[in-house]
Amino acid sequence: MSFSLIFVLCALGGYFLGSIPFGLVLAKLAGYGDIRKSGSGNIGATNVLRVTGSKSLALVTILLDAFKAAIAAFVALKVVPNELCFIFGWPATTALLGALIAGSCGVIGHMFPVWLKFKGGKGVSSAFGLLLVTYWPIALVALLVWVLMAVIFRYSSLSALTAAVVIPFVSFFVLPQVYTLFYTLIVILVIFKHRGNIIRLLKGEETKINFKKSSSKKQNKTKKK
Repeated sequence: MSFSLIFVLCALGGYFLGSIPFGLVLAKLAGYGDIRKSGSGNIGATNVLRVTGSKSLALVTILLDAFKAAIAAFVALKVVPNELCFIFGWPATTALLGALIAGSCGVIGHMFPVWLKFKGGKGVSSAFGLLLVTYWPIALVALLVWVLMAVIFRYSSLSALTAAVVIPFVSFFVLPQVYTLFYTLIVILVIFKHRGNIIRLLKGEETKINFKKSSSKKQNKTKKK
């Protein structure tokens, strides 16, 4: 089997794994209905928390969304034969390239799932999963930046955007160029998916993080009959 075909399979496998809308599925199973009709209309963990008020449900969503891209990258890293290759003249290995392709497509699948007419999440958790498998120290840096920004400003979107912007700069100085190439592409997509949040942040209209479960959200919960 040629490496071109292997990389295509990595891309397809990563995309379809990433396109599983765990936030939407979990919220429906828990009896909260379609979370796309409430809050920000997003299928990610932040809107799961906003609509359901359930920290545990939001946490499971984060873990599963991260797992999608992480497992895609991990499987590719272990399965693809490890040989020297070049991309745009930059040295890499075929296993690493397969992992970056599969993990990146996992993030893209989460953002643009075919099952939901390409209207998916914003890719933050899935991008973290990609980082965790391909180079875990940079995932730790991103997590620390997110937590710091969230504690100080209490805006999930601002925290995610700041962490995302930091990634390519750190990668550029400490990693081979092939990492920076894929990380930069994903960061551009993350920023694109947050364009509405950026506008609200500039207008001072963005919703702050609230981990308290309000009574109104309890009342809005619609259990399946």
